[in-house]
Order: sequence, then C-alpha cells, then structure tokens
Amino acid sequence: MASTLVVYLHGFRSSPRSSKAVMTGSAVKAISNSSNPIEWYCPQLLASPKESMALVTQHIEESKADRIVVVGSSLGGFYANYLAEKYGCKAVALNPAVRAARELAPHVGMLSAYDSDEPFDFRPEYIDELKALQVEAISNPSQYFLIAAKGDELLDWQEMSAFYPGAKQLILEDGDHGISDYPEHLPSVLKFIFE
Repeated sequence: MASTLVVYLHGFRSSPRSSKAVMTGSAVKAISNSSNPIEWYCPQLLASPKESMALVTQHIEESKADRIVVVGSSLGGFYANYLAEKYGCKAVALNPAVRAARELAPHVGMLSAYDSDEPFDFRPEYIDELKALQVEAISNPSQYFLIAAKGDELLDWQEMSAFYPGAKQLILEDGDHGISDYPEHLPSVLKFIFE
C-alpha cells in the first residue's frame, strides 16, 4: 500500500493559513483513506530560505511515505523546484518566482507578515541563500505542472512558462498573483498529484 506525502509551501510573507494552502489541504485530506493514505505537510516557512529548506527536508527525510509531491505558490514554487530536483519528485508550481533572488532583492528589510502583525525580518544574506537554492534548468519536465496567470501583477508569466519547457502548463488568460479562481483549477492539481 503506497503512501504519499504532499508538501505545500506558501509564498513570501504568507502562511499555512493562505486560501490556496487551506483549500489544497482540505481536498487532499478528503481523499486520504486507508487504501490511499496521504500525509499533508504545510509548515510555516521562516524568513531564512536556508532554514526553511532545512525544516522541510528534515520532515521529508523522516517521513515514511513512499512518494513525495511538492506544491508551491510564488516563493514556495521556487522552493518546490529545488525540492523536486533534490528528491526527483513531482512538483506543482503556482505562479512561481523562478528567479527568487532577483525578485526579492528589493524587499530586504523589516516587513510584516501578510495575514498577521508578526514582524518579518528579511535580511540581505537571505538573497545569497536564495541564490544557493536556484535551479537553473529542470531535469525532468514530466515531473512538473505549472499554473501561471497572465494577469499576475508581481511576476512575469512568460518567464515562468519558459522555465518549464516540455512540462504540463496551464496558462490562465487573466487571473492574478494569488490565482483567485484557484478552486476551479484544484481538480487539475489533484489529478496531477495522484496520476
């Protein structure tokens, strides 16, 4: 009986309380049963990319699951690329920041979390940590599923699309960075995870 570990990685300054994380988690838990056991792991990521990946890789390596699938949104999509290459597992990238060091360099400083007043100290050295995690090219396109919105106000959908040549891609004609119509696309995400 094969078991699956589904890892969900939220975006920059976000949390496991984000709507996409909650929706995906609910859907995954709803289809988990004794003949198809699924472990759901959606941690609060840290400001430090290096520490975030240490946290997640420790969990993956301690998991007894037979297979791993990573789902990541925005910065989480960047992390998903790293983990998919490291573990040779499937990844779903939702409006991923494929060049996170470049995208986040302007955001160094003291910020706050999106859904709370928690301080979020994004330090200059974290840009170097992102550079160390950068995947230059994906090695197995069939492992990846990209969902990118042409209406993303923060990231360039064309750059995302070009980063995943040969991978399954769903390019949304308009949309936004948060993929506000995500419930419509969740069945496709689940199908890819479990096919």
